[in-house]
Amino acid sequence: MNIASLRSGLTNAKLFGTPTRSVTASDADSIALGLRLGLGAVFLSGGWWKLSRAIDPERADALVARYTADNGYINAFFDQYLFADPTALLSPLVFLILLSAFELFSGIALLAGLFVRALSFVYAFLLWSFVIALPVVTAPGASIDTASYFSPALLVQIRDIGLSGMCFVLFALGSGRYSLDQRLLKRGAAPESVNWDAYALLLRLSVAIVFLVGGFFAGFDHIKSFVDLPILLIVVGVVLASGHLTRIAAAAAFAMVVWYCVGKMSADMTPWDNFNAIKREIAFLAASGVLFVYGGGNTYRLADLWRKPVSAVLGRPLKT
Repeated sequence: MNIASLRSGLTNAKLFGTPTRSVTASDADSIALGLRLGLGAVFLSGGWWKLSRAIDPERADALVARYTADNGYINAFFDQYLFADPTALLSPLVFLILLSAFELFSGIALLAGLFVRALSFVYAFLLWSFVIALPVVTAPGASIDTASYFSPALLVQIRDIGLSGMCFVLFALGSGRYSLDQRLLKRGAAPESVNWDAYALLLRLSVAIVFLVGGFFAGFDHIKSFVDLPILLIVVGVVLASGHLTRIAAAAAFAMVVWYCVGKMSADMTPWDNFNAIKREIAFLAASGVLFVYGGGNTYRLADLWRKPVSAVLGRPLKT
């Protein structure tokens, strides 16, 4: 049996899964709504949690200390760049008030479907700033007496990278029918021709990368793992990235994130604090739900690499 017949047999046996369903403009409206609700919940929760503390005189100093500490979220580079001049109007507290107010507004706007494309475009890049700003110590043999992050910032903040991918998908889809953009501004309609293959590729990779990092680097400092069995995370991540059996992997991802969220709940915390503790996971639940319903597209699937590796890597040949 030659390689060509082996490939044909595997494909016909559907070991690589069935093609995804077609996605219409109406489906895109529903997908946009799901992503808006998931991402909006992230920014609404995070914005209000920070803003409510920043404007409270009794809690403001603790919030600033938390963000500027050695294990906070603002490294020395950004601290010097933003706050080097003590006489400047922009102090750490003012910065946190402005940032959290914008985040809160963004969350409300996304939930309502207002200025969705602009906000999703801004956050698609802004979320990477958390990677750049995180203080880390990764030099071999460096003293770890100072409390900080000891894993690469990209791995620590991998969920924000996943959220960035979701924002790019939402930017491409628009606000959708169920939005104030359409009702008030007559804007934000989904594309007439929805390229779900491309959007689904980005969405499934945005979810897969979080599971792969959580599985391969489980147990390392500040690496988020949804379950205590790294192999499960790796399997789900690999299957999602492969583009096959996407709905099964998406359902498994959804269940793992739910399990993680339940474990994070505490009777000792307020409902809002509980919600803030799982805010990013809400978006991953939304993305996993979308992939379960609409599939992961047919672009850059493992079968493509197997059947036509040159075309999959280099693209289709030019017509002569």
